[in-house]
Amino acid sequence: MQAQPTSSRISPRRLAALASVTALTLAAIPSAGNGHLSPYNSAPGPSALAPSSSHGPCMISSAREVQMSEGIPTGAGYTRSTGTVRALTLMIDFSDAPGEGDALDRYREFFPQTQKWFRTSSYGRLDYRPELPIPGWLRMPKSFRDYGIERGAPFDPDYRELVRDLVAKADPKVDFGAYDLVNVLVTPNAGPSALDTVLSVTFAGNAEAPTADGVPIANASFVYSRQDDGSGSLDRTGYRVLPHENSHVFGLPDLYTAEGGGAAGHWDIMSEDWGANNDLLGWHKWKLGWLDAPQVHCAAGTGTREYTLTPLAESGGPKLVFLPLDTSSGYAVEFRTRAGNDEAVCRPGILIYKVDADVDTGMGPITVYDSRRNSGGCTRSPNVHAELSDATFTPGETFIDRKAGIRVKVLEPTTPNTDSASDTDSGTASGTGSDTGSDTGSGSRTPEYRVQITRA
Repeated sequence: MQAQPTSSRISPRRLAALASVTALTLAAIPSAGNGHLSPYNSAPGPSALAPSSSHGPCMISSAREVQMSEGIPTGAGYTRSTGTVRALTLMIDFSDAPGEGDALDRYREFFPQTQKWFRTSSYGRLDYRPELPIPGWLRMPKSFRDYGIERGAPFDPDYRELVRDLVAKADPKVDFGAYDLVNVLVTPNAGPSALDTVLSVTFAGNAEAPTADGVPIANASFVYSRQDDGSGSLDRTGYRVLPHENSHVFGLPDLYTAEGGGAAGHWDIMSEDWGANNDLLGWHKWKLGWLDAPQVHCAAGTGTREYTLTPLAESGGPKLVFLPLDTSSGYAVEFRTRAGNDEAVCRPGILIYKVDADVDTGMGPITVYDSRRNSGGCTRSPNVHAELSDATFTPGETFIDRKAGIRVKVLEPTTPNTDSASDTDSGTASGTGSDTGSDTGSGSRTPEYRVQITRA
């Protein structure tokens, strides 16, 4: 089955804004990494898997230069995504756009919500700590108009000047070398509405960034106008632009395209960060080191096998089956439910999508396959790509790629036995994961889904 681009509930102006920023998403320029990071905070992730391991065929990569590739492991230069991560947070304003009210009010638009989002999504493996050494507005020496910021393009000379001025203003009170990433919260009255033009952007793995205290500002997110579409959900969902931007500093690409969220829908915050809350795909959780190797099964062999999947929102248990097609692409299979960060899920079931490490950020590196094409979807949440909201496969339904000789059939779910572990010898991956910070307890009785995978 093929995903079909369709209309969505996102406003036309928002789609135009997404299209304008797609080509400007920052390139992943490999660098030597951030030397100030504490090694004891590191945790094993996909990069710890040896190429000769059973997961080797599923550790897809690109043979060419790709902007923010979906390949595993993630390239050097990005902020690590496990352990304690210190996020320097600064609020800035301009003479022609003075800060609206107390700068701390701007800070509270994003925290502690962003901390909770990462804690929930990572099963507690990412200890995200925002730090605020300067609690007030930092006034930039030039007006916003004079910086010429348009569509968030940090490679532009004027944008680089803004970063240099920001560093000069903050440096007397900030040791930039003590932080893992930088968040710049711009007063929202600087620049146009996000409905018209998306200015929020991220430096990601950029070795050519300006430096401060001897380190490059290589992983920094800039957030501008509020994501307010008038639906009344701003107070609950407006913060989500920051987890999206910060996920770039961890090495994740944009999944939307010039047409909007038609490739991946609302199944990953890197596709749509407006509207109701949503999580990351299981592939991204593995890429970020939030899943253990036993929680991911690499289905590279031929024949027929059955696998058990537990809800992606819950910690522990098998989460992902990956079927490599070649060295750079493959199909991912996972079980999504309405829990944790996935408040918009209206049709729980098995999600199947293709990952292509040869596709650049913003060009559709992930494609979700729709089990109900042209149905109109099952969600009525604003700013959610409705068509793909019911893309999941449920018991009795089958996904088939005849050319690749692949068949994925969803079997009847089973009630988990919380007193016994999964049987890895029967083709079921298992893992304990970390329960720290999880919003869903390990004793949940949510049914486990079984899938039967056949490869010719």
